[in-house]
Amino acid sequence: MKTIKEHIKRNQYKPVYLLYGTEDYLKKLYQKKLKDGILAGSDDMNYSYFEGKGIDVNVIKEIGDTLPFFNDRRLIMLKDSGFFKTQNDLADYVRQIPETTILVFIEKEVDKRNRLYKAVKEIGVISEMNGMDERNLKLWVASMLQKEQKKMTENTILYLLNKTGTDMELLANEIEKLVCYAMNQEVITVQDIDAICTTQVTGKIFQMIDAIGLGKQKEALKLYYDLLTLREKPMSILYLITRHFNILLQIKELSKQGYTNSIISQKVGVPPFAVNKYITQSKNFRRKQLIDGIQSCADIEEQVKTGRLVDTMGIELLIVQYGSVAK
Repeated sequence: MKTIKEHIKRNQYKPVYLLYGTEDYLKKLYQKKLKDGILAGSDDMNYSYFEGKGIDVNVIKEIGDTLPFFNDRRLIMLKDSGFFKTQNDLADYVRQIPETTILVFIEKEVDKRNRLYKAVKEIGVISEMNGMDERNLKLWVASMLQKEQKKMTENTILYLLNKTGTDMELLANEIEKLVCYAMNQEVITVQDIDAICTTQVTGKIFQMIDAIGLGKQKEALKLYYDLLTLREKPMSILYLITRHFNILLQIKELSKQGYTNSIISQKVGVPPFAVNKYITQSKNFRRKQLIDGIQSCADIEEQVKTGRLVDTMGIELLIVQYGSVAK
């Protein structure tokens, strides 16, 4: 991202850029920055945008070979094309692309063995955009608030992240709601967050597992009923509980083996910011209890699918069973 910022600042660009990863907010942000910088605020006469699979490579080449009108550059943006996971001849094209044309790819996933990926790496810029770590996420939230002349304490920012999750697009929306709600109030509080922000389903699942691990059956059941009130399907909740138990088991094992939070984040697939929370929560369970929990979830799913158990009751039984667990 620093490289892209520098290119925009100097107004000097590589022939091709690839933005990929799980953080849509960052990809959209740099997609816009590149468009504004490359086209220098001109109209869309020299801009082409394609989205989805099935894009005709020959059309891309034809547009790319066309000289720009009343501008030094032509920009072609391609989103979720799938070209970095399939075989195509764009790899050869980007190596001989006209100096006046710039290609920008925005993808969720890529195959680093792909010929096009290797070509972009050789002559262009690749930026992987995934979730930020805790430190940078807190700084980002603080900077968003500062623009609106608002503040939060560090603990309040952490409370916000725990409640809403770490998706930056969702966070941006929640921060906008908070700014409007606080109006002339400079410091935003936990009470403001509770009053206006939406708790994400994964956040409620985390709280539910916390309550189970601490033996708070009533609290865990209340959180479950809250999810049902929000019209979450019982089987979707069961899937999330299973996934959560699985994450806790993996993190418990990796933490015991001495892996750093960064490595654990990569191996398990949770944001770096969340690793410490999972480590703390995993201490409420023994290894065998987590394994048994995963098996119980599978048994309940099988009983529900065969008609031997009502889905809502199955999860209630699971919560009651593990709600008395001891460390």
